[in-house]
Amino acid sequence: FIQAPLLGHVLSELVRRPFSAMQNAGMQNEAGTMDAVKEYYSKTLKTSKDLQTNACCTSAAPPDHIMAAMLKIHDEVLSKYYGCGLCLPEDIEGLSILDLGCGAGRDVYIASQLVGPKGRVVGVDMTKEQLDVANAHKCWHADKFGYSNVDFKLGYIERLDELGLEAESFDVIVSNCVINLSPDKESVLKQACRLLKPGGELYFSDVYADRRVPQSLREDAVLW
Repeated sequence: FIQAPLLGHVLSELVRRPFSAMQNAGMQNEAGTMDAVKEYYSKTLKTSKDLQTNACCTSAAPPDHIMAAMLKIHDEVLSKYYGCGLCLPEDIEGLSILDLGCGAGRDVYIASQLVGPKGRVVGVDMTKEQLDVANAHKCWHADKFGYSNVDFKLGYIERLDELGLEAESFDVIVSNCVINLSPDKESVLKQACRLLKPGGELYFSDVYADRRVPQSLREDAVLW
């Protein structure tokens, strides 16, 4: 995880070099990349069985308390999970959580149970089709949990300032295999830093490379 004051120190290595390299290699422009990602996650994928690569999947079982929370999540929401692992700290009861790239809401509804009725969870995603599923089951989950503490917003994680989210209003921000999809990772981290309370924390799981990626792979729309 990364604490809010430390985000600036990771930008050059984590963000600027990979993004600059992709630009120099002739990758798609920002709008084209977003359109391709949106098309894949809204039109191509209907359930997790439709994933065209296992690059962002993990075979490891979640911790027991996460598994217990998943048993209370609607089947349709579970079927549209495309992440590589939820990262959440312990003891988050009563906290405010933001999920970047929440998709159909699986991780939001997990966090909803862990923060309890005094906490809140907000999910952001750019894919309307995914959020339609998340919103369709808000009442179902509220009945299941005995309270409602979630909200979903349609928008881009690079432009969180457009979504009416108050600065320094979240204790924890999470992201599950989504930041790698952004063509402007620096903006994602800066926006996250703006929304975190002083001492707030960012947790994310993602796909990384420990060596230079061949250009043929960098230009592969599915692997991107």
